[in-house]
Amino acid sequence: MPYTISNNSCAGCDKCRFQCPTGAIKIDNGEYWIDPHLCNNCEGYYSEPQCVSACPNKSPIPLQVKKGRCKINDRELTSSDLFFNGKSNPFASGIPVWEACNVLSQRTSLPWEVDESIMVHYSKQINQGKGKIAFHINSSPDGYELATDLEAVEALDIRAACVHLIFAAYATFSDKPWEEEFVIDDKQIEKYLGLEKRKDLNKTTKLALMKSLVQQVCSLLISIDLPACGRIKPISLEKTCLWHLLGIVHHFQQDELGCKYLIGLTFRVKAGIWAKYFLNKEACKQRTAFYQYGNLPKSLLTTVMSIWQQHEGAARLMMWLMFKTKMGKQQRITVPTLMRIAYGDRKVAIACRKREERKRLLRTFESDLETLSHYGMKPIFDPVTYPPAIQPLWAKLADIPEDPDEAIEFWINDGNGGRRLTDVSPRGKWKMLMNARILSFELSREWDQPNLSGRKKQQQTNKKRTTIKTAGGLLGEQIRLARNNLSLSQRELAKLMGKSQSWIRDIENGRLKVKIDDQLVLRRVLQIA
Repeated sequence: MPYTISNNSCAGCDKCRFQCPTGAIKIDNGEYWIDPHLCNNCEGYYSEPQCVSACPNKSPIPLQVKKGRCKINDRELTSSDLFFNGKSNPFASGIPVWEACNVLSQRTSLPWEVDESIMVHYSKQINQGKGKIAFHINSSPDGYELATDLEAVEALDIRAACVHLIFAAYATFSDKPWEEEFVIDDKQIEKYLGLEKRKDLNKTTKLALMKSLVQQVCSLLISIDLPACGRIKPISLEKTCLWHLLGIVHHFQQDELGCKYLIGLTFRVKAGIWAKYFLNKEACKQRTAFYQYGNLPKSLLTTVMSIWQQHEGAARLMMWLMFKTKMGKQQRITVPTLMRIAYGDRKVAIACRKREERKRLLRTFESDLETLSHYGMKPIFDPVTYPPAIQPLWAKLADIPEDPDEAIEFWINDGNGGRRLTDVSPRGKWKMLMNARILSFELSREWDQPNLSGRKKQQQTNKKRTTIKTAGGLLGEQIRLARNNLSLSQRELAKLMGKSQSWIRDIENGRLKVKIDDQLVLRRVLQIA
């Protein structure tokens, strides 16, 4: 259980901060607080928490879960929400984004190496062997320190790939994402990942998870070498940030003991310089750069967050196929390729040598294919290389008619056939699978191409909201800040104005226009010049 500091009894001696082995104790506005994401009771370092031992007043106390509603008054304005149509949103899908998604989802399954500088890295040939892309990991959240062992790779979380895709979607909102930043808070990430439905996780746990995932995404460093292609000049990038984490704003709520509870996070992020070459709309029109985008279904994020433990292979395939299917639904994919993506080369190689591992991997693969089909990515088997005899049982059962009479006739015909549905798999099934192919994946409607006209409608709506929010020279945001500066609640301001609390709320949210008489009263009450 992490600790927190009671600032009412804290003497400000600053002894505890230097004794903390994880650097969890921080100072915000002259007051101490302990980051619950970093505090681990000094386990693995000391037998007892060092902040308690070093404090003369015993101010650090065990952190209790914050109960009740969390209210933040000075939260920074964030970028527009994704998934304006409730289903999908465009996202940057160039080779840097795709390979980074593979790195975060496949992690140690990829062939990581140690270079001459003793830095662990992963590299891959691209553009038919003409180019190369590589990734390093920055193991220091507050500085620049490249990882030297595989522990940094093992620490990566597959769920960080979902946050990476969210960032890739926000990057498409601006014309120059390598220069313009976007702001996203914990509420938005919680909604996109479906964490708002996780009642088993408290607020502190969710915030620690989101902060960790964002830092993992921003820890990737990318190197690209591509030759000239037409008008596009050679591209050469060396260990640049995939995503720049420009800042994290922590939002607190303080209790009567002076303990500061972390109740919110706001992240300021900007795309790396790679976006200048792979997400440059203006240069793409002049054919001097690329502008590659795809379609990010909202259901993919929530699905990966729900199946990543039980069906990690299916989650890996789902994110890989999201990039692959945009190249054409009829593109054939071999079964060995899918297995290497889902489980890594090492597991596939072991299964080829050992029978028990082969049987186990085969069952897992068929289960993962069923999971993909259930969540909107139905595989279409090649009838020549992937005949019904070696297809998964769930695929065969899908052909059974729902009508009782037709079902009886189906089973009668099956029993009279040369091979029955319930027969065991033929000998040499693994060898046959190594030569089998899947013709395509039948995608659900949520995976269709993004509707860019919907974004235009959203932008027009935002402009209308901005116009409405300007109420006779008084902005709703201006009214809210003036009210907070005077430490007035909406109810207290409504009482002074002789209005209802809902009227104040609608004015601050820009839903109502303020009449001239009410403007004068508001300026006088809130002391606005």
